[in-house]
Amino acid sequence: MKKIQFLFVALSLLFTACNNNSKSAEMADFADDQTFKDAHETPRAANGEGAGEMIEIPLGDNQKAGSAYALMNEGSAKYLFVIHEWWGLNDNIKEESERLFNELEGVNVLALDLYDGNVATNPDEAGSFMQAVKEERAKAIVAGALKMAGPDAKIASIGWCFGGGWSLKTSIMASDQGIGCVMYYGMPVQRADELAPIKADILGIFAKQDAWITPEVATAFENLAKATGKNIEIHQFDANHAFANPSSEAYNDVVAQEANALALKFLSERFQ
Repeated sequence: MKKIQFLFVALSLLFTACNNNSKSAEMADFADDQTFKDAHETPRAANGEGAGEMIEIPLGDNQKAGSAYALMNEGSAKYLFVIHEWWGLNDNIKEESERLFNELEGVNVLALDLYDGNVATNPDEAGSFMQAVKEERAKAIVAGALKMAGPDAKIASIGWCFGGGWSLKTSIMASDQGIGCVMYYGMPVQRADELAPIKADILGIFAKQDAWITPEVATAFENLAKATGKNIEIHQFDANHAFANPSSEAYNDVVAQEANALALKFLSERFQ
């Protein structure tokens, strides 16, 4: 009887999700929320020194090229796409990219710039840049990076906040090439048809004290993913939004280290 009840609930969720034609919530919806801005103080400066380099991502069709902060392993078909927070591709994201490059053996790391060079220095700028992102343009940059990686590449993605949602979208676009998606407290998709193309396993890292990407949002996404047959693992930590950003006032070192260890283990296993 319990199995029948579970199947009924799952099928009901799937039917509801598939037939929900409303627009999914996005991180940009919070850009004008003053409490959200107040929770994102200007990030502390990083050292700005690194081993990577900025590269162009050809997009074709007379489109302006995209860009990424690249750390490459010659001859490797393993790629990790890193997606920045609402601040843009700043030194903090470059440092996180370098950390992951050093910890993941033989993996190319591309930190994609979905803001086309804009980097915010205060919450008002960050909100404006996030709201200005056009879905078509951001997807073109992701598609260009996927094409550059090549059809034989194994693709994983990771991102935080704005980048958490775009990590999920990136892995959805990677389809059969996707092997793993890590999203830190980002807004997930809310419809089954949006999630359907993803083949990558999903690791969702959320914060119980997050007033925007709430525990209810995380749980609903987990239920949707399971109901649609996706492989998902969700962890909710007793911390605030942005707890894993070492340049943020919300940074929680103990929790961040635990979450980062989970993410590293998850990615390492899938790149083996």
